[in-house]
Amino acid sequence: MPVLSTGESLPPVPSDRLTPDGLRARFGLTLEWAQEAPEQRIKAIGGDPRVASVLVPLVLREGGLTVLLTQRADHLSDHAGQISFPGGRREPEDADAAATALREADEEVGLGAEHCEVVGAMPDYLTGTGFRVTPVVALVHPPFTLEADTREVADIFEVPLAWLMNPANHEVRVFRWEGGERRFFAMPYSPGEGKAPYFIWGATAGMLRNFYRFLAARA
Repeated sequence: MPVLSTGESLPPVPSDRLTPDGLRARFGLTLEWAQEAPEQRIKAIGGDPRVASVLVPLVLREGGLTVLLTQRADHLSDHAGQISFPGGRREPEDADAAATALREADEEVGLGAEHCEVVGAMPDYLTGTGFRVTPVVALVHPPFTLEADTREVADIFEVPLAWLMNPANHEVRVFRWEGGERRFFAMPYSPGEGKAPYFIWGATAGMLRNFYRFLAARA
């Protein structure tokens, strides 16, 4: 899947916005900013999308905030094997999008709500598989212990927020087949020597790209 372009020419996110106080202040503002345009294939989906939420967990580490991500189990019917945020469909007992995201994070990786400080939510994101997803952003306060539900989660890892919000690391790739093509964002992340890279793409990369747009927008 060739790389068509990167975001290296786009403005960086000011470093003070990548801090707990900076994020709290950012979500307290009323900003005018534009999301990335949805894929053409998403516009063609019929019927009502399934309502879901994900938690965007920003972990407070000494070296700066990190984003906690999961790799989904290979046997799942939706987004098998992909990198994702903890999350899932809204249940009738969930009071709101944040409740769904926090419940799913607890069920999938054992991240308790008592460690999570919800600071805001991003606009809903439509996926090609028919979900309307609300990304709920939370600061995660250590210490905490995680335990993956192996029925859904194959791996749990963290990526520095500064790396993910650097537009130079945002690739536009294309998958071509007879009669069509699909363009999508990808953020291949290498955790270090001797470790396999994580290929962040699809809806997760799209939501991270929108998060970049939100943080980079002028107040």
